[in-house]
Amino acid sequence: MLKAVILIGGPQKGTRFRPLSFEVPKPLFPVAGVPMIQHHIEACAQVPGMQEILLIGFYQPDEPLTRFLEAAQQEFNLPIRYLQEFAPLGTGGGLYHFRDQILAGSPEAFFVLNADVCSDFPLSAMLDVHRHQPHPFLLLGTTANRTQSLNYGCIVENPQTHEVLHYVEKPSTFVSDIINCGIYLFSPEALKPLRDVFQRNQQDGQLEDSSGLWPGAGTIRLEQDVFSALAGQGQIYVHLTDGIWSQIKSAGSALYASRLYLSQYQLTHPERLAKHTPGGPRIRGNVYIHPTAKVAPSAVLGPNVSIGEGVTIGEGVRLRESIVLHGATLQEHTCVLHSIVGWGSTVGRWARVEGTPNDPNPNDPRAHMDSESLFKDGKLLPAITILGCRVRIPAEVLILNSIVLPHKELSRSFTNQIIL
Repeated sequence: MLKAVILIGGPQKGTRFRPLSFEVPKPLFPVAGVPMIQHHIEACAQVPGMQEILLIGFYQPDEPLTRFLEAAQQEFNLPIRYLQEFAPLGTGGGLYHFRDQILAGSPEAFFVLNADVCSDFPLSAMLDVHRHQPHPFLLLGTTANRTQSLNYGCIVENPQTHEVLHYVEKPSTFVSDIINCGIYLFSPEALKPLRDVFQRNQQDGQLEDSSGLWPGAGTIRLEQDVFSALAGQGQIYVHLTDGIWSQIKSAGSALYASRLYLSQYQLTHPERLAKHTPGGPRIRGNVYIHPTAKVAPSAVLGPNVSIGEGVTIGEGVRLRESIVLHGATLQEHTCVLHSIVGWGSTVGRWARVEGTPNDPNPNDPRAHMDSESLFKDGKLLPAITILGCRVRIPAEVLILNSIVLPHKELSRSFTNQIIL
């Protein structure tokens, strides 16, 4: 019997995801047509012996989250529950705090997945490795180039046994080109080191705070407090994957993740990809169109386009490398490239909404998305264009490399600006 835990974080996280995270919790943002964490749940549900999926985070269990969980339980016929932390507890604190719920029913092992990663989730391969040679911690790793590896947790492994000898989270100099994917398989014994960290935190806190109610004892950082401390002691092993993998930290990386998942659909969900039909829009490459969307036959869509529920796309629209969210309207002959159009937004006739892609270097197979910052030397860096929810773009204007916050009604063109 197996379980899975998905760490979904909380509203104080996902700040780089604004203005999109204003409307919906980041884990529910649609990537390739379905909420981000549905990809995780689909992968977990396919593992034989999966009994329960737990979501741990600090979000209020609001209506969108509750509705999503109810729909997912029905679709996958699995108990899927949300456990809310009393305070943000870090990547390991929630696992320790809810240890009784995780270990209920005595699972042989449990997967732990970060919500903000995009992957083909080779969970069955990880399970085979674990069953062949059980250890408390099995990490999924992939390779990165030397410069980008500094942005991730770096793993030094024994090439013969794949034991993790050394682990450094975001090192300042090059350590290894193997990076942590944020996808793990833990055996029940893995919770013992978490207990040790908790007790040590408690003791440290009592020294500082005589009341004995130090609130930070429950905060456990899996990477720094556990992996770095236990590396080289025969407890942590790594399984390397060459499949797709990317982090989803910002809106730009969500667009890239959408491309990876749409290409993955050819193997996993071909029914989700739009086909070219007589009298229908012209489809180029991988495109997802929600069944309720209305698309004019003269529109040209793709590659890497995802169209949400209730979207209206007018005659002659050109749409490429973009996500159009629930209820948006693109009027006749608009051109939308490398952009995310927010919920209920309207783009007027003959308007052009365009961004600049920040994709990994296509000539380097080990390159990943740069965790881009918005500014450099006080200037807004060119990036994808984001329209928040219910933004109105007038006819015949250009919106280039800009971020428009929700509920704005524009009256002219904008370039390289954040419109507050």
